[in-house]
Amino acid sequence: MLTSEDIENRIVLSDNLEALRSIQESSIDLIYSDILYGTGRKFDAYQDIKSDKQEVLYHYEPRISEMKRILKKTGQIYLQMDWRIVHWIRCIMDDVFGYNNFRNEIIWQYHSAPRTKNAFSKRHDTILRYSKSGKYYFDDTSVREPYMKNNPISKTKEEYYNKLGKVIGDVWTDIPMLPQKDRKERVGYPTQKPIALMERIILSSSKPGDLVADFYCGSGTTCVTSKMHGRKYFGVDSSTKAYLMTQRRLMNT
Repeated sequence: MLTSEDIENRIVLSDNLEALRSIQESSIDLIYSDILYGTGRKFDAYQDIKSDKQEVLYHYEPRISEMKRILKKTGQIYLQMDWRIVHWIRCIMDDVFGYNNFRNEIIWQYHSAPRTKNAFSKRHDTILRYSKSGKYYFDDTSVREPYMKNNPISKTKEEYYNKLGKVIGDVWTDIPMLPQKDRKERVGYPTQKPIALMERIILSSSKPGDLVADFYCGSGTTCVTSKMHGRKYFGVDSSTKAYLMTQRRLMNT
């Protein structure tokens, strides 16, 4: 079995279930993954699964069980998805991690979804956050936002928080999607997420030197952000495009 020292600061081209099963238990401090959403679409870099209950359970139950196994007792996990499968994933997470270890259902709202004629526009992803036990690291002071100057703060409890900034809630509206014409951060991967999103998760839920893993590595933003902020990283993807892109980004970070 691979130890945390064996996998730190590595990117692996592999099926993620095989990679998960090769890792020693209690090795990882934090897992974040932008998982398969169940669109059924064939993307340039990968084939998504269908939004079918049995297919979702078949794919995710063994993987989420392995993710729990390799997390340290103080470890946490964030899984990102949208409306297609979030209800099924929430049930799996409750079964595997325990209902009492649920920490947050984070709504990441964005503004680029197309309008529809017969429904309200679907403009958010859901990020489910669980811990392995009741003992875990969380410090949001480094990711707080300044108070708006035109929003006076009462001289009560908020006076204390004012020194550190505004407490972040579980609905995130301040981190936009990467614009299609962005030339600073975009690398040409269809599901790339912004570094600002990863920073909020990694800085609040891990310490410098911790090992952060992503088993649906994609464009490599999790690993890149981890390296930027003094965390160790481990990334896995079955796509050669994702593997090479992540390696290239890490070399330039």
